[in-house]
Amino acid sequence: MNGPDAIVAHRLRFATPSAARVRWPADFGRRFLVTVDVEEEFDWARPFSGAARSVAAVAALPDWHRRMREWGVAPVYLVDHPVAADPTAAALLRPLLRDGSEAGAQLHPWVNPPHLEVPSEAASFAGNLPPALEAAKLDQLVATVTAAFGQSPRVYRAGRYGIGPRTMALLAERGFRIDASMRARFDYREAGGCDFGAVDGDAFVLPGSMIELPLTTLFTGAARAAGGRLYPIAARIPPAAGVLHRTGVLTRVPLTPEGTPAPLARAAIRGAAERGMPLLQLSFHSPSLVPGYTPYVRDDDDLRRFNGWWDHVLGALRHAGYQPVTLDEVIAAACQSATLAATNGGAAGGL
Repeated sequence: MNGPDAIVAHRLRFATPSAARVRWPADFGRRFLVTVDVEEEFDWARPFSGAARSVAAVAALPDWHRRMREWGVAPVYLVDHPVAADPTAAALLRPLLRDGSEAGAQLHPWVNPPHLEVPSEAASFAGNLPPALEAAKLDQLVATVTAAFGQSPRVYRAGRYGIGPRTMALLAERGFRIDASMRARFDYREAGGCDFGAVDGDAFVLPGSMIELPLTTLFTGAARAAGGRLYPIAARIPPAAGVLHRTGVLTRVPLTPEGTPAPLARAAIRGAAERGMPLLQLSFHSPSLVPGYTPYVRDDDDLRRFNGWWDHVLGALRHAGYQPVTLDEVIAAACQSATLAATNGGAAGGL
C-alpha cells in the first residue's frame, strides 16, 4: 500500500487519565477477571503468514475451563478469526459460554480478511493499517464471531496490543463496551506498536463511552512505588533491568502464567491488595495449553508448571481477598460508577 493508504507505525503513547478512572462502587470489593487470547498456532519467531490458521490447541480449552470453574472463575474468551471460522473449534467453545463466560473478539490482521495488505511486523499491529482496512477487518471479525456464538462481542483485544488512532472510534461504532488491548507498563514502539509504560492498570473510561480494562502488570521490590518512573529508564539499558530484578530492587510482574513464576505473581498480588487495587486482569494465549506451540510451554514439564501456576495464583488471589468477576459485573459496576460520578458532578464519563 502506498500514499494515503500506506501502513504507518503510529507508535502511540498512552497514560492512565486520572479524571477518567473508573471509581468502582463501594460494594465492588476486590475482584479479578481472566481473559484468554483464543487464537491459531503459529511460530512466533517466523514472519507473519496468512496461511497459519491451525487451531488444534483449542481442544485443550474445555479441560482448563473445567478447572477454572472449580475455582468459580468465568473466563472471557477473546476469539480471533481462524478460531471463530473453524466449525470444530467453535463447537468446542460454545458449551463453555455460560455461567458468566462469554466470547469477545481478538484481531490478528495477518489471518483476518480482507487480505489487502502485505503481512509484515508493522502490519501485524491492526492500528497501523489504513482506517478503512482496519474497519473492514473488524467487520469481518465481528460478523464471524457473532455467527459462531450467537451474540455480538462486547469486549475487544487487538492482537499484539496493536491499537491505533482510530481504533476506539471504530469499536464504539460497532457496539463494543470494553477494550482490553492495553498491556500496562509495556512499550512496543520498537516493533512498531504502542507505548503503555504510563498505563498503570486501573480501568478508565474512553471517548465513546467504552471502558479500557488494561492487562495487569505490577511492580515488586524495594523501589516498587517508583516503578512507573524507574522501569522505563532501566529498560533502555538492557543489563539494568536484570540487575534491579536480581538485587530485589525492582521487578516488573505481568499477571500471566507465560513467563511469570508463581512466587513473583503471588508477591505482586499481595502488593496489589496492600495498595487497594480493586480489579486485576490475568491473561494468556490458548496455544500455551499444548506443548510446543508457544515459547512458554515447550514440553510436558513446562505444561505441568503452567497448570500448577493457576492453583498457586488463584489461591493467592483468594487469600488476598480477590474474588472472580464476570464481564457483566464489570460493565454493571462501571455503569454505576459513571452514574454516581455524573450525579456528583464528576468526570468519569458516560457508559
